[in-house]
Amino acid sequence: MSGHETIVYEKRHHVATIALNRPQARNGIVPKMMDELWEAVQDAAADEQLRVLVLRGVGRDFCPGADVKAYAAGQGPTRPETFNVSVLLHETPMVTIAAIRGACAGAGFGWASACDLRICDETARFNTAFLDVAMSGDMGGSWFLSRILGGAKARELYFLPGKFDAAEAARIGLVNKVTSEADFEAELTALADRLANASPLALKGMKANFVDSERMGLADFIAAETARHTACGRSEDSREAFRAFVEKRRPVFQGR
Repeated sequence: MSGHETIVYEKRHHVATIALNRPQARNGIVPKMMDELWEAVQDAAADEQLRVLVLRGVGRDFCPGADVKAYAAGQGPTRPETFNVSVLLHETPMVTIAAIRGACAGAGFGWASACDLRICDETARFNTAFLDVAMSGDMGGSWFLSRILGGAKARELYFLPGKFDAAEAARIGLVNKVTSEADFEAELTALADRLANASPLALKGMKANFVDSERMGLADFIAAETARHTACGRSEDSREAFRAFVEKRRPVFQGR
């Protein structure tokens, strides 16, 4: 899709890909990128045909956070609502995947942490980085990391910033998979396609369960979870899945 200066936004089958597109600055964030990313994620979230959203960077890096030169020159964000990109990534009915190569730091680290899944190659390097530039942190990073890694480890990464590599990210449970540079694109495509070919009703219900689990008491959560599970059980997708299992073939889901 055209019309963007700092991102590339594409849709393929049931998968949307948003790529941060300032490779000359390692995909460092400027206000225009904040605006365009916010608008693209909103567009993807509203598209009922989409089941998966991939967030990545063009070139060798994911995102190192703010473009320091731009912010030093006074180019700060002008639309407060764009900070809600992290909320949309986390709560949209789609499954969101951060595809990480090279630098992933600051606000970029926050965006990656907001996604449901994270895959990286062996070039990936992570850093919260905020304290190094006298900032407290944005994009929900401390909220997400406290839940992904636990409060103690999240505090360590914020109070004692420093770079760590893909192997360490896997060891602490930050990323779901580490690939070689050569295999990264194939592994990413396979992951996105696996999810895109699953039942959209089940995917949306599962995503809603995780979102609700963060804000509901147990009894209310069980009620909501049971309602979704029952609706899935009555769906044509579920009947198709059982038939395909018996017939030893791949199911074809229609989202109904």
